Amino acid sequence: MVKQSLDDKGVSAVLQEVALFLELRGENPFKVKAYSNAARTIEILEEDLGAMVREGRLKEMKGIGETLAQHITELVATGRLQLYEDLKTSIPPGHLEMLKIPGLGPKKIKALYDKLDIKTIGELEYACLENRLVDLQGFGQKSQEKILQGIQQVKKYQGQYLYGEVIEPAQEILKKILSHPKVIRGNLAGSLRRKMEVVRNINLVLSTHRPQEVLTVFSKLPEVEVVRFKDKASGRYSLFSGVEVDLRTTSDQTFPYSLFCFTGSLAHWNSMFERAKVMGLKLSEEGLLRNGRLISCKEEEEIFNALGLDFISPELRENQGEIETSEIHQLPRLIEDHDIKGVFHVHSFYSDGTNSIRSMAQASKKMGFSYMGLSDHSQSARYAGGLTLEKLKKQWKEIDQVNQEMEGFTIFKGIESDILPDGSLDYEKAILKEFDFVIASVHSYFNMSREEMTQRVIKAIRNPYTTILAHPTGRLLLAREPYAIDMMRIIDEASRSSVAIELNAHPYRLDIDWRLCKYAKEKGIKIAINPDAHEEEGLKDIFYGVGIGRKGWLEPGDILNAMDFGEMKAFLERRKHKLS
Repeated sequence: MVKQSLDDKGVSAVLQEVALFLELRGENPFKVKAYSNAARTIEILEEDLGAMVREGRLKEMKGIGETLAQHITELVATGRLQLYEDLKTSIPPGHLEMLKIPGLGPKKIKALYDKLDIKTIGELEYACLENRLVDLQGFGQKSQEKILQGIQQVKKYQGQYLYGEVIEPAQEILKKILSHPKVIRGNLAGSLRRKMEVVRNINLVLSTHRPQEVLTVFSKLPEVEVVRFKDKASGRYSLFSGVEVDLRTTSDQTFPYSLFCFTGSLAHWNSMFERAKVMGLKLSEEGLLRNGRLISCKEEEEIFNALGLDFISPELRENQGEIETSEIHQLPRLIEDHDIKGVFHVHSFYSDGTNSIRSMAQASKKMGFSYMGLSDHSQSARYAGGLTLEKLKKQWKEIDQVNQEMEGFTIFKGIESDILPDGSLDYEKAILKEFDFVIASVHSYFNMSREEMTQRVIKAIRNPYTTILAHPTGRLLLAREPYAIDMMRIIDEASRSSVAIELNAHPYRLDIDWRLCKYAKEKGIKIAINPDAHEEEGLKDIFYGVGIGRKGWLEPGDILNAMDFGEMKAFLERRKHKLS
């Protein structure tokens, strides 16, 4: 019997990396494509991969020949692939790092290696400073400038990780250590607990009577590569992923205080420390003291209560007015996962999605949603399979068919319309008015001036067919800076035009920034928490958006897709009637 050591996602990831390594080596493009296609096939596979291996049916899949079948079998059976290991050692480590530079793909990296023997980012930076790329075929002055900018960006973000990349591994590690009999209780702390969009490490706080034993057990978890530091009560560990873990142990009596202290933020902690001081109290990770005597607090909530405050959710602890608001008992009832009733900004294989309309609808319904807003790319987005008028008509027909067949679930007809350089929307008015909703997005010409981009987006907002402004700054966290735009003016205009603003929940975007949500809320703008899903699994990203919404002080009433189906249908029909 075959023991499955990797799930489908893991097998797919390894095969995709094999394709990448092959491309970096300049291997036959057909061979590269074969591994890439196999990765995608397995990623969307509906059957059990382990069962197919056991039954010898791998070659039934399109594009899977004898060699690929052997490699997939090896991965499923052992959790590793010798070809992958051999390829990885053959690639200069710096080449993998160079892939983080925007606009620098495998072919260009190989060209740099072949022509200039560049193996590291440092060597690449030096070559740029020496203007060695200016006359290099396939590059030039502008390419060199962009590469230099990209190098600075990589340096800037070194040692930082997306929340979405770290949270699940962190929760799994916490679950494992909590199962140890000597651990009483524990929780995530630091920026991860506060749901910051970018984090530097994992912070854990545990209570135990046997700290040394617990620290030793933690060091032996399979995820831990190196013990960086360890004393009587704490340790620092490096995971194989590169992420560092700061683990603090405490007695169960002092656990609430330690958890509060190490959750932060520093600014919030300092303000709470000063508040305690004014009240004649001393606050530290060891406890809350009055005249040297510990005020007993079994939970974090009791610490806030002892300081005359309502409990402040970790997401709000950024010293953004939460203490003052808590004092007068006016903290918001923050949005929660179960408040979301439907999803917008969903793609299908009609444009650049990987799943059918029916599959995305069924997956949405399975998650408990009652509606889905389908919004494939518009015709100008040729890079993403943008919909021609012919494809649109075919799609609408399929939506009608799926709606007829699915009970208790409705698909709304929408589009993600490109905001063209002059601020107009893709498609003529006669087409735009046929959609149930229109999402307007910038996907090109990012290098406009701040004023030009602001006016461009304002014009799109003023278009009567615009329902939602998507990912309003265009940022890609740790990869691309926001384009220049005056977001305060954008929010003001959205308020005047009754246009919702998207909180794009994709962990690479999380855009609109949570720091702007409070202002948007004050302006009465509806925020649409959208997954920007290009596959079924991507629908789950919406919950990253909920976390960011909580950081932005958002309540259910602030969220467009917290409306139930009846409310949403009426909302969209009123808008459509107004435009007709």
